[in-house]
Formats: sequence, C-alpha cells, structure tokens
Amino acid sequence: MYTPDIYKNENQEEIKQFLQENSFGILINQTNGKLCATHIPLELDINKDGKQILHGHIAKENPQWKGFEENDSVLAVFSGPHSYISSSWYDHENVPTWNYLAVHVYGKIKIVEGEEAIKSLKKLVDKYEKNSENPIRVEDLSSKTMRQVRGIVAFEIEVTAIEATKKLSQNRDEKNYENIITELEKTQNRDSISIANEMKKCPR
Repeated sequence: MYTPDIYKNENQEEIKQFLQENSFGILINQTNGKLCATHIPLELDINKDGKQILHGHIAKENPQWKGFEENDSVLAVFSGPHSYISSSWYDHENVPTWNYLAVHVYGKIKIVEGEEAIKSLKKLVDKYEKNSENPIRVEDLSSKTMRQVRGIVAFEIEVTAIEATKKLSQNRDEKNYENIITELEKTQNRDSISIANEMKKCPR
C-alpha cells in the first residue's frame, strides 16, 4: 500500500484496536492464476508461539480456498471511516482530496480442521454475540446444526507485515485543519463525523 510517510501509522496499539473494531475485511489471494477476493470477518489473535494471526473461514463452495496450498501468500484489507475533503474549505486554492483510515495485513495462510476450526468459530460467535439479548454459544448448538460446519473451510493467517494509513489532513496548517473538522461535522454524515473525531485525536 502506497503511503507517504506523513500518513503512516506505526502505533501498534492503535493498529490492533483498529483491526478489532473493523474486523470485516477483504481476503485476497491468487487461485488458478486469478485474483480472488472475499468479504469476511477476520479476527486478530496471538498464537501459542506469540505470533500475530488472523482467524477466519469461507464457504467450501467458494473456490478461493483451493489456492491456499499452491500459494499461501495472502493480503487482508481493512477499511475504516473515510470522507471527501472539499478544497473550498481551505483559505487558499488547492485540489480536493479524501481522508481515510485503512490497514493492509500480509501473511501466510493455512487451513485448520477439527477442534481448531471449532475454536475459531467459537471465538467469532462469542465476540459478536456478547451484545445480544439472548446470546447463542457454539457449545449449545445441536449436532444437526453443527453439521453445517462441514460446509466451511477454516483457516489462520500468520501475519508477516502490516501497513497502516491514517490520512487525516496532517499536511495542513492549524487554521485549515480546524476548519476541515468544522466542515466535516456540518455534513451530519456518519463517516465524515468519524473522520472529524479522528482528526481531533491526531497529535499536531
């Protein structure tokens, strides 16, 4: 991912939090000489060797997984809030741009089966059920329902590199920076307001 130095985010705690809060990503690999991409939740974890990994699964009917063994290199893309930035908000002539948060995770993928696959599913379900009024648990599902697990391919990705971009108008002076925040808040757009809030937290 091309990122000018001024927009690079190398704060590991921030990146970890971003991946936890924006875990619905795009898994990209090459299968049979073609690029494939699937939109799925990918959960960040630490394995027994202390290495960062992403857990996930895709449908067995999805041919993408057949490329995991022939080429284990994959890319997972995670996007956060983003917003158009009008150059009419500056006190000088310039071109419009876009502010955004994004993380690219590179790694080596391998298929997991049996108990490891069930553990991966359990972590996913527990995370997203915790705010439900009547949360379900994988342990409580019937054997009939659990037979559906046969229709998925579970995997883990050992993280080899992470690139994070936090493009928040860091190249603007204080006056224009504050004006961008004000104008973003006026839009009443959820993503634009999220970008404004991120800009408020960004050290100057």
